[in-house]
Amino acid sequence: MNKPSVNMPNQEQEQTLVSHLVELRQRMMRILIIILVVFLCLFYFANDLYEYLSAPLTALLPAGTSMIATDVTSPFFAPFKLTLVLAIFLGIPFILHQIWGFIAPGLYNHEKRLATPILVSSVFLFYAGIAFAYYVVFPLIFGFFTSVGPESVAVMTDISSYLDFVLKLFFAFGIVFEIPIATLLLIWSGATTAKDLRSKRGYVVVCCFVVGMLLTPPDIISQSLLAIPMWLLFELGIVLSIVFVNKKAEPDSVDDELEAAIKDDETNNQSS
Repeated sequence: MNKPSVNMPNQEQEQTLVSHLVELRQRMMRILIIILVVFLCLFYFANDLYEYLSAPLTALLPAGTSMIATDVTSPFFAPFKLTLVLAIFLGIPFILHQIWGFIAPGLYNHEKRLATPILVSSVFLFYAGIAFAYYVVFPLIFGFFTSVGPESVAVMTDISSYLDFVLKLFFAFGIVFEIPIATLLLIWSGATTAKDLRSKRGYVVVCCFVVGMLLTPPDIISQSLLAIPMWLLFELGIVLSIVFVNKKAEPDSVDDELEAAIKDDETNNQSS
């Protein structure tokens, strides 16, 4: 009679790891393909997209001035870079969907019920942060910068420098607008409570202005335009946590207990 191999659990674990790596590679390939497809669709309009992006500044430039290119390759690479970043921005819903598809099998039912609205809200808040930067922050800070310079100095911004500047602000505001989600997750995971966060409100306000100082140009207008929304979004996260965390399913439902038992059995079988 053949004896059962003692290496079977290790072999099963290796097969499981390999299957996860294969799935991860497939999902990464899908993400790269969708970004490439979106990029190719947008590249024809690269110059038009850059014109739209630069409108908040060019509308405020003095008569007879325009943006300039100080590098020979800038007229090509600046719109190219913008199109690539925009393709990634537009692909965020698909990217998050692929990430969700990879991690969802390892979640309990009550975690899945909370994760779906969190993913949707994260995408919405990220785009809302970018829109806030473009339509609210840019006109104010560019109006300030173009009005305080000496009259003898003509404002003619380099297109690459402008692109780097606005992309930095886009990322900053997009990430900052995720504060309600981060606050909700911290409270939901048990790392802290809404009461503790409210008691530290003063420190949070100071941190908001410090972050605003580090992520924005050195003027009080742009710093305040980032710090104040950060504080308001922090307060929104506390409100959302009170609403949703209190409604969180207990560990809880019969389905979740059954699912946890099944996972525990599978873990014990693999380790035995």
